[in-house]
Amino acid sequence: MNINFKKVTTDQDFLIVDQLANKIWNEHYTPIIGKAQVDYMLKKFQNFDVMKSQVEKGYHYFLIESDNKAIGYIGFTEEEGALFLSKLYLLTTERGRGQGQKSLKFIFDFAKDYQLKGVKLTVNKYNEIAIKAYKRYGFEVIDEVVADIGQGYVMDDYIFYKSIQ
Repeated sequence: MNINFKKVTTDQDFLIVDQLANKIWNEHYTPIIGKAQVDYMLKKFQNFDVMKSQVEKGYHYFLIESDNKAIGYIGFTEEEGALFLSKLYLLTTERGRGQGQKSLKFIFDFAKDYQLKGVKLTVNKYNEIAIKAYKRYGFEVIDEVVADIGQGYVMDDYIFYKSIQ
């Protein structure tokens, strides 16, 4: 199974990411944070206009493709000398097949190329699948954060970090 990472640059690419976000978030996060918060977060953080604006401010987005089919996406930026991985999402059908590990390798290679010192990310405290995956890849919890995101919602997250060797 071939996997590649396509830089998101066109409106069509952003539309694909927007569609993937809706599918992935509704399937994966509704049981964790509820449908109302999923809808709110998609509108606030995971839509076409927001992502385009983030790219204009230095974010990088990549489609994860397997056999020329979009199966997920990545979004990250540089923050305090490290790569901050804001988004790594895969379709449910693609989890547990090594795609996450290949994606993390791509992310670490990118960070090394830019001489960054490590990769930092946040994970919802109740997202057990992601927590196990990141720990398996060598990430460690370095802190916790509860962030008010408006409308009475919070992101209750662990902050993970892994140094670049």
